Amino acid sequence: MGARAAARAIDALRRGWPVRVRAADGALRLMAVEGADAVTLAEFDPGAEADILISAARAQTLKLANQIAAADPDMPVLVVRAPWIDVDVATAISDPVLDLASPLKGPFMAKPLAAPLAAKAALRLARLAGILPAYFATSEGEAEAEVSAADVDAYDDAVHLAVATRARLPVSAAETAEIVAFRSPDEPREHVALIVGRRDSSPPVIRLHSECLTGDVLGSLKCDCGPQLHEALHRIADSTWGILLYLRQEGRGIGLVNKLRAYALQDQGFDTVDANVRLGFAIDARDFSVAARMLDLLGVGEVRLLTNNPNKVTGLEAAGIKVAERLPIILPANPHNERYLATKRDRTGHQL
Repeated sequence: MGARAAARAIDALRRGWPVRVRAADGALRLMAVEGADAVTLAEFDPGAEADILISAARAQTLKLANQIAAADPDMPVLVVRAPWIDVDVATAISDPVLDLASPLKGPFMAKPLAAPLAAKAALRLARLAGILPAYFATSEGEAEAEVSAADVDAYDDAVHLAVATRARLPVSAAETAEIVAFRSPDEPREHVALIVGRRDSSPPVIRLHSECLTGDVLGSLKCDCGPQLHEALHRIADSTWGILLYLRQEGRGIGLVNKLRAYALQDQGFDTVDANVRLGFAIDARDFSVAARMLDLLGVGEVRLLTNNPNKVTGLEAAGIKVAERLPIILPANPHNERYLATKRDRTGHQL
């Protein structure tokens, strides 16, 4: 069934409907904690016996996992459903943003997972759905959608991405630009490329820009995304030719709502790395194979890459795109993003 099955499961989870996740070791019937209320939970689990599946990173806060397990964003932990754990308590267990308002007293107990591979796939599915990686979990009952671990892995596969349409698009940096839209039949995200300049045999100047609503559109000062986007457009326009790839990977791949949860954790004192991990996600969950596929469809095999992030170079080259040169993109900090930029430099290897 592939990525389309994952897309149906994602839609069901976001609507608060139960799904079944299968793997080689068994299956789990799940309802997202953030999509549940007292009524829907009672329908899903009439006997109030469904345990709570969370990430090991979150379980570490509850003293139910060690640091080694917590370092793996796909490592699951099953929390025993005590009689006093209702939807509100489960929400507090799931969302670290609430820790200051709702201190967790417990005691909480973990139990062995009957289907750990299915549980790991469920955590990956939560990230793709843009929801917290936390579920009510049972083994029996009906589900609105069923998905396998292989289906979940296929969702990020760029193999079916194709050019949907293209058009002339004058922009402030270059009045002769052309925009190309890319779409896959497997999932709803649409990526775009903005081609600037007259193409020749030289490697184009490329910028991989992951979507950032707050920075690109609203002018957020917490990050450097908006200024980097506009600087990149002007750098591309000043070159012989180049391409801006605008990738629908908000919040380093965790989605807009979870990114805003990470912002709330930053306001509590966590840096951007610890905030993502505390939510139960990888430090950076982006997949740059999508960018490589877009370049391949545009007939580009070698690039000059505008980035401070060595992982983008590695990701493109692993997908078959040669990076002839890395071009840094240095911009001044402001009082609101100084710590963010320092964290990128010191903890994620950005060469600022």
